[in-house]
Amino acid sequence: MTPTDRIIDFLVLGGGTAGIVGAKTAAGLGARTVLVEQERTGGDCLWTGCVPSKTLLSAAAQARTLRMQAGQEPDFPAVRERIATAIRTIEPVDTPEALEQAGVEVLPGRVRFTGPGIADLDGRPLRFRQALIATGGEPARPPIPGLDPALTVTSETVWDLAVLPDRLAILGGGPVACELGQAFARLGSDVTMIVRSRILAKEIPEAVDLVRESLKADGVKILENTTLAKASSTGEGVRLQLADRTAMDASIVLLATGRTPRTVGLGLERVGVSLDARGHVITDSHMRTSNPLIWAAGDVTTHPQFTHLAGVHASVAASNAVLGLRRRISTAVPRVTYTSPEIAAVSTASEEGQSEVSRTVRHSHLDRAITEDKTDGFTRLLVGRGGRIIGGTIVGPRAGESLAELSLAVHKKLRTSDIAGATHAYPTYSDGVWNAAVLDVRERLRSPLTGTAIKVLSRIRRLAIDRRRISSKPGTPPGSDGRH
Repeated sequence: MTPTDRIIDFLVLGGGTAGIVGAKTAAGLGARTVLVEQERTGGDCLWTGCVPSKTLLSAAAQARTLRMQAGQEPDFPAVRERIATAIRTIEPVDTPEALEQAGVEVLPGRVRFTGPGIADLDGRPLRFRQALIATGGEPARPPIPGLDPALTVTSETVWDLAVLPDRLAILGGGPVACELGQAFARLGSDVTMIVRSRILAKEIPEAVDLVRESLKADGVKILENTTLAKASSTGEGVRLQLADRTAMDASIVLLATGRTPRTVGLGLERVGVSLDARGHVITDSHMRTSNPLIWAAGDVTTHPQFTHLAGVHASVAASNAVLGLRRRISTAVPRVTYTSPEIAAVSTASEEGQSEVSRTVRHSHLDRAITEDKTDGFTRLLVGRGGRIIGGTIVGPRAGESLAELSLAVHKKLRTSDIAGATHAYPTYSDGVWNAAVLDVRERLRSPLTGTAIKVLSRIRRLAIDRRRISSKPGTPPGSDGRH
């Protein structure tokens, strides 16, 4: 009997972040777990997403400093090698060997469902009790008349560029477009962003304004509320005609207009798994699909497409599947755009009818920011009824690190008094969260009702002290109030 002849407790489709975390969780709980990956384990985050992009951003920031201080031009091959080194360093924890050491059986190939409890792996039948769909997504390729695919790259293929493009046009204005746009501009490319609405549309305008100005300072040209009508190839690249009939030339076009889920060909219709209009797998708050024995996590679902969310959701799905639990995913979703400055935000669904106020601390009043001479940012808390923290935004260096405390506060439904009452190290950028919490507590103490209560308590305390002082006078009989 071969390994695949035995029934599988937990079948995982996909070897990216969601698949790896889900498989390790299930195996750790004692389930016979098989993970199928058709290409290489590690997923977009390792090979084409988080790791290479953040390495590129770091290298570009250093290149900008060297150019400004010493007039030294960036070495693009050295940047590419640094990215490759980062991937090689992190890769071992995501290899099939590492998964097998964790108790997960890894099989190569393409898998599809053929019926209840049955899947096909390149002609080999697999029988399973439960399954996790974690096939992820891929960059969208919008149809642009006349645009030669050979003159385009995506977030997956931009890493194949051997030469720094002289003129880079970016179609899109989300985090990927902004991060890569700033990085390539700092490395020396002439970058133009073509954005249908505005950059970073999910973030608050005040935060976006700071990033927009920083991008422009690095030489990025931003064309907002603009669409690309058509394109044509030239001897040196591509000519882009915009909807307003203006034209621009580029060496290559980076398509950064979102992602599409990898659900085609999985046979989901054979096992009753429902999809939305765009092909994403629909799940409930437990990460269960419309088939109670099939779960899903990561970019293939309708949830926000973040690596950290994929891992957490996969862990919830696997533990619910193996142990029969009813764990729910958190509604607190943190996100970070790693531009300079960073924008970090966390939000959750507000309660119906809940009043909200914002408390903002400008980093011009944040001591660590002053010492670093980086005071353009701010920290803003969104506070609900009773001082409960329901969201917030941080703009500045390492904003993603400062967001951790705020994410925990939202998840655990903490109040500003909880943050204000905890001792924080000084001076740090995370002081912004503490200072904003203190600001909210002080503002609430100024309310008429609270003010009246404070006055009453203060008067009672003064009377008690006076009574104790009088009763402690020499010659006053014990128990006497000192009156005659």
